[in-house]
Amino acid sequence: MEDAWNADPHARLVRLIGVAPSELGTTGGSDGCPDIWELDNGDFALIGRDLTAAHSDGLPDDAVIGSRERLVVIPRVTLLAAKDQIPDA
Repeated sequence: MEDAWNADPHARLVRLIGVAPSELGTTGGSDGCPDIWELDNGDFALIGRDLTAAHSDGLPDDAVIGSRERLVVIPRVTLLAAKDQIPDA
């Protein structure tokens, strides 16, 4: 069975959504910068911590992490700072 949606590996990051991690105080210097980026095809990319293993056993029945997917966690402040820049549709 083919996925209904596939990530485009050729899409490129074009715009930071929200506020830079350095301004939010969430950057770990060289150890990570949680971010939300808009791609040139309109999709979004999240940079966060891979907590797939930590959360996979506790998922609700209707939530599935596919074999090519990872559950990524970003700080609450990162998403809230991006809220005004995320389109409604």
